[in-house]
Amino acid sequence: MPDRLSSLIPRREQLRHWRDQSWTLLRRTPPLVFAMAVLGVGLTSATGVLVKGLRSANDTITVTGASTERIRSDYVDWSVLVSHSGPSQRASYQALQPSVQQTMAFLKAQGIAADELELDAVKSEKEEVRDPRSGELRSTVWTTRQAVLIGSWDVARIQRISGRIGALIGQGIPLTINEPAFTFTKLAEKRVDMLAKATRDARQRAKAIAWEAGASIGAITNAETGSFQITAPNSTEASDSGSYDTSTIDKDITAVMAVTFRVE
Repeated sequence: MPDRLSSLIPRREQLRHWRDQSWTLLRRTPPLVFAMAVLGVGLTSATGVLVKGLRSANDTITVTGASTERIRSDYVDWSVLVSHSGPSQRASYQALQPSVQQTMAFLKAQGIAADELELDAVKSEKEEVRDPRSGELRSTVWTTRQAVLIGSWDVARIQRISGRIGALIGQGIPLTINEPAFTFTKLAEKRVDMLAKATRDARQRAKAIAWEAGASIGAITNAETGSFQITAPNSTEASDSGSYDTSTIDKDITAVMAVTFRVE
């Protein structure tokens, strides 16, 4: 029995020593580490803040900021393709011309100005139909196509007309109707504004994290541009390389910045 008690005494001394060392380490841990970790998790779940990294050795913190804004397209590109087939290249071309003229007349009647319309180059293809067994040539079909190109600042009008031009198909005109592409021409200056807002957002988030630790945020030491997205309104689409939606007139533009601040 005495031998058993004597063997327990050294173990108790080891446990007491380990506990004292652990408590000493905890008291020496900088309070900023705990505050940033706790607040970072809370902000991430509540508002989408992403703390990219914390380098306490350099007294810096990297935070991701974002800005989102609804914009409206100010220009549209649109095209319709007219095509006709015939037994010869000449025949297909001759059949094509009245359909092209009817298409142009329809667009002008809908209010599209002459300087908003352009005819693309005529393209022609030959297809040979052969007997699958003997390979003998049975017939030759030529298909000739010409695109009508539309470019306009009146995006709403073009959107309305694109929904009506299908009536020409009912009149016997063979059309391929493409979707209008709506774009925003002032994107370069808007991009600068959005990145500045994303940087301000990152600073506010960094201040909130540092404040909980009793610290403050100093100068920016590094800034990296993240993704730049232009999506349909309320879209959940996301891409690391960015995206540019042209299917809608109204769009959501989002800029992301990863900004590193000095902690003071």
